Amino acid sequence: MKKFFSLILAIGTSLSVFAQHTLTLDSCRTLALKNNKELLMLREKVNAAHYEKKAAFTNYLPKIEFAGGYMRTQKEISLLSDEQKQTIGNLGTAAGSQLQQGLQALAAQNPGLAAGLQGLLPGAVAGVTNGLNAVGEGIVNALRTDTRNLTVGAATLTQPIFMGGKIIAYNKITKYAEQLAEAQHATGLQDIILNTDQAYWQVVSLANKKKLAESFLNLVQKLDSDVSKMVNEGVATKADALSVKVKVNEAEMTLTQVENGLSLSKMVLCQLCGLPLDTDITLADEDMSSLTLPNAYTEANVNTALANRQELKSLELASEIYRQKVNVVRSDFLPSVAVTANYLVTNPSLVNGFENRFRGMWAAGVIVKIPVFHWGEGIYKVKAAQAEANIARYKLDDVKEKVELQVTQSSYKVNEAAKRLTMAEKNMEKAEENLRYANLGFKEGVIPTSNVLEAQTAWLSAQSGKIDAQIDVKLSELYLNKSMGTLK
Repeated sequence: MKKFFSLILAIGTSLSVFAQHTLTLDSCRTLALKNNKELLMLREKVNAAHYEKKAAFTNYLPKIEFAGGYMRTQKEISLLSDEQKQTIGNLGTAAGSQLQQGLQALAAQNPGLAAGLQGLLPGAVAGVTNGLNAVGEGIVNALRTDTRNLTVGAATLTQPIFMGGKIIAYNKITKYAEQLAEAQHATGLQDIILNTDQAYWQVVSLANKKKLAESFLNLVQKLDSDVSKMVNEGVATKADALSVKVKVNEAEMTLTQVENGLSLSKMVLCQLCGLPLDTDITLADEDMSSLTLPNAYTEANVNTALANRQELKSLELASEIYRQKVNVVRSDFLPSVAVTANYLVTNPSLVNGFENRFRGMWAAGVIVKIPVFHWGEGIYKVKAAQAEANIARYKLDDVKEKVELQVTQSSYKVNEAAKRLTMAEKNMEKAEENLRYANLGFKEGVIPTSNVLEAQTAWLSAQSGKIDAQIDVKLSELYLNKSMGTLK
């Protein structure tokens, strides 16, 4: 039975530990980097830019396209007019009439032949007429196109030779765009680390201030109890008791405010880490006594910042992109040359009369485009693109100056935070000593209640200042690494 209860206790303990997440700074960073939606979107932008670069490279290669179509028309294309069709179709009739007239004239000039021709003339004329009419109809039918049902198919190959430098410039732009997306992803990664660290240390600060507020509340409650006893004994006044009770109310309100702030700060940290907002988390550094401070602080170096800041890399890449855009605009007003080849298939055929079958033919050629006169449009567009490139370059120079200033300011803040922590620790020692003497004097009856309240307030302020100073040391070091681009 004892073993059974031990097993139940162990399971319950493990479940409670699992339900209450204990997170370190590194685990918070890992969760934030894994679950942050903005970072995932930046990663997809990198993927998109990568495939855009691959697509741009295909412009160097020949393009092959297939096209086909079918058309039904009301009327067919005719090579002969209706009058020409009538004339050719009645070729035998016209020729027979002329033959008959010729034979009749011959018979009139030679009466001796008239009797013989009278027997042969009708048959000969009829034979010639029918034969020539048949030939004429055959010619008309042979010249029919029968294009009411037209089917066309074509395969085309196009190989760019020179496009004014547009293809080269576009490939460089997509290469820079991919690098720009990677730099923006790195910037987003550092921003997430910065926000996570800020939220983490905010929770640590408020957790310790909650303990401080609880300690202060216990102090004033004990003082309230002591003063109440002294009032009953007649050695303290009701005014003293009321002033202490006011302090108790203030301490309770302070504790409530700290608890609310701590709850909201944990919700912010959970949101950054991708956890449910109501997750009960505990941070490994909530105990300020175990908070490790750096023995040596990062040395500010402007050259390191200029080399590592992803924002500067992004602006440099943007400047290069705008410079290549100038070449793209200029290419629109330069000659372009391309080689083309195609194979065309039609039905009715166009290469062997208009027979109803598929026949094709190939063709090859060179396409040259030379812009001649556009009223200065090209010059204006190139100058506009150059102005945009200049803007990007000026922006880069401006941000470099601001980065240098930011690194210097962050370095000063690190030094100030270290000095503030030293002063806060000294103030804390003095406040603790002052509170100890005040409590001893109050017990001996030589120090009034107001002095004890002042000593307790000073102790609270000194302890709170020490917590803030320790957190400032952590954050100032964090901001310095961020300004130098070395935050990882």
